Amino acid sequence: MTLQLLLLCLSYKIMSKKFAILGDIHSNWEALCAVLKDAEAQGVTHYVCVGDIVGYNADPVLCLDKIRELNTVCVRGNHDHYCSHEESLEDFHSHAAHVMTWTKEQLSEDQLEYLRHLPYEKKVAGFTLVHSTLDMPEKWGYVFGDIDAEISIENQTTSLCFHGHTHVPVAFIREYCVNSGSYDKIKIEFGKKFFINVGSVGQPRDRDPRAAYVIYDFSSKTVELRRVDYDFRLTQQKVLEAGLPERLATRLAKGE
Repeated sequence: MTLQLLLLCLSYKIMSKKFAILGDIHSNWEALCAVLKDAEAQGVTHYVCVGDIVGYNADPVLCLDKIRELNTVCVRGNHDHYCSHEESLEDFHSHAAHVMTWTKEQLSEDQLEYLRHLPYEKKVAGFTLVHSTLDMPEKWGYVFGDIDAEISIENQTTSLCFHGHTHVPVAFIREYCVNSGSYDKIKIEFGKKFFINVGSVGQPRDRDPRAAYVIYDFSSKTVELRRVDYDFRLTQQKVLEAGLPERLATRLAKGE
């Protein structure tokens, strides 16, 4: 094979990549399975995750094992962090703190070690992954509005960055100033920066109970938000059977 042909093959391999961007899975096995089935049907070739594989729901072991099985590139979320470290939970809502303690008891030492070593930020194929903010990702700040997003975008070294943490899909786009809004499909354009929240697989909070994730098509430079129905009633049943707070089960039906 000539060098020119080899370079052409490598270029085609890179350009044909299609990424599923997952986030805030939160131990929701039914939602994760539904998302993975949809992603496969859409021709996804690679999986990445913006953090919080565990927390809130009843299947941390299954979800974490599946993410590792898929060779998913993943960054650390706050639940991943506190479930695998011996640190105070006093700043958390009592429901979240209770589930973190419970989750830690379900995971093996190997799984805890995996979570402990997840990076706060990661670059993949020319785009960036982070759970919270790019200026201080270890502080777990929330990006709710344009001013919050501006601070992260100032620290963004790629044109495209995916994040999570708020569980609400929203796109922050800066050309001359930051503009934001909900989205279905976005074209990644030269000269702009995109800081995109991919929503939540396992606990949506935008009044839509369907699981949310994003597909980034490397060849067309498009980002598409996908919404997928799943059996949230089974997830609710598992939460209650595990003795986790009832509120965590009821909110799944409302997407809040």
